[in-house]
Amino acid sequence: MPFDSIPSIFDQIEQSSLFPSTKLALQFLLLTACRTSEVREATWNEIDFEQEIWCIPAERMKMKTQHNVPLSSAALGVLSKARDIQTDSSLIFPSPMNNRALSSNALLHALQKRLQVDATVHGMRSAFKDWVSETTNYPNEVSEMALAHAVANKVEAAYRRGDLLDKRRSMMQDWSDFVIGNENKVLKLVGKDTR
Repeated sequence: MPFDSIPSIFDQIEQSSLFPSTKLALQFLLLTACRTSEVREATWNEIDFEQEIWCIPAERMKMKTQHNVPLSSAALGVLSKARDIQTDSSLIFPSPMNNRALSSNALLHALQKRLQVDATVHGMRSAFKDWVSETTNYPNEVSEMALAHAVANKVEAAYRRGDLLDKRRSMMQDWSDFVIGNENKVLKLVGKDTR
């Protein structure tokens, strides 16, 4: 999926008649660049609203290491909407059918069948990586850490101790601004000279 199509897809999701939990899960996935299973199984106790971080436990991660996701203002907005429709489930985006996690193909089905988008949900993660590489100056290791990829080089992995959270927080806010179209909105002051 080309990264420049992401803002229009986000708008399409927003305007859609998808079930609210499915719509919000897709938007949250886009804004966080996380894997489908991580979003489908996200629970409220993983969200630290004070620190604006989503702490995904190791047992739910592909690499079996806890992953801390800095939450952009738009991602927090999605969580706020999810709270407004919260059920008695501990899941953030429960299925409207049974209050359990959305099925493994729910988001893919919503994207391809309901919204007629010719892409995969994983393609949105790839679009994020392309956007970082082609339009920003963030180092590769920052985007790789945002995607929770393992460090391939064993020597480098042995020396890397931090999680680059501050750099990732800035990058994820920039991504969020791109996705929702804020980066192109410029305030223009027009009027009389006030000297």
